[in-house]
Amino acid sequence: MVNAARSHGRRRTIAKKPSDVLPKREGYIMRLVWTLIFALASGAAFAASPEDDYIAARDKAIAAIAALNNDNAPVETLDAADAKARADLESRLSTLLGPLTVADFPPTGTINLESLSDADVGYGMLDGLRYAKSDDGPSLVATTRGLLDRWLQSRAADTDTGLRLPTGIDEALKLDAFYTQAITSDAAFSGTLDFPLKKPEGADIAIARLGGWTQDVGPIYEQQVVVTLVKGDKVMIATAPANPAVPRIDACDMLWTSANDAAQKLAAQASEQNDEKAYDTANAAWEKGDGDYRACMAQRLPGDPAFPALVAQAQQLADNMAGK
Repeated sequence: MVNAARSHGRRRTIAKKPSDVLPKREGYIMRLVWTLIFALASGAAFAASPEDDYIAARDKAIAAIAALNNDNAPVETLDAADAKARADLESRLSTLLGPLTVADFPPTGTINLESLSDADVGYGMLDGLRYAKSDDGPSLVATTRGLLDRWLQSRAADTDTGLRLPTGIDEALKLDAFYTQAITSDAAFSGTLDFPLKKPEGADIAIARLGGWTQDVGPIYEQQVVVTLVKGDKVMIATAPANPAVPRIDACDMLWTSANDAAQKLAAQASEQNDEKAYDTANAAWEKGDGDYRACMAQRLPGDPAFPALVAQAQQLADNMAGK
């Protein structure tokens, strides 16, 4: 470093000894090194993760399809754009999740999202891959904990209060609305009861439920065992037809029959009188009958001879997903 001083109008330099210069030069070098380290660390911290890349690609595709919708593009154009975008997202998810290694399920899956258009049924489902050997058999939806967290945050912010879900995974997994929105598109999940499940070693969360998908209130005689397992960054939701089939319990059927008959009469009166309030009363009677029926099943089913086998089925699914 050089200082300048004026003497009789001419510039005069005052030289510094090497011992005066080196410490400052070393300090400058060290500052430069730390600046480079910080810059590299910051770049790594802000680099897009595979999940970020997936979300960005998904949102870009949704926006593009929304623009086509706004321009009244032909259905064939919309369908082609949707299929192409979902194929790209499926590839990204396959890379992100890797091959599935769960007994009785194929190693590769198809995208769980059924549509990228908010005008279609199947829009907004859980980001992940679905694995199944057939349409009627067991299926499994896999995702990451990060993608599930993001999805729950979006559901918690939904403008439709009836669709909102909590952001906590534990809390959300106990709600029928979670399964309705996450893994189905044309029916609502109606839970019967939760199974007593032993959490497999290494799992963070394990929840098993019995229930079914329906478009109406009342008994669901073809029920499913639904098991959700969270282990590290992996999240898996498996569904399988109840085996053995859930038995019919006469006392519970009678509750529903009585409630249904009463609601039918109220609905008929409402139709004759064109009375909206009477329709509301009929619907409330159906809803209560449905709730009473499910409560009866939850109380009586654990005492049925079929119940231990259903619990064993749920436990086996959980153990298989955990890799036992």
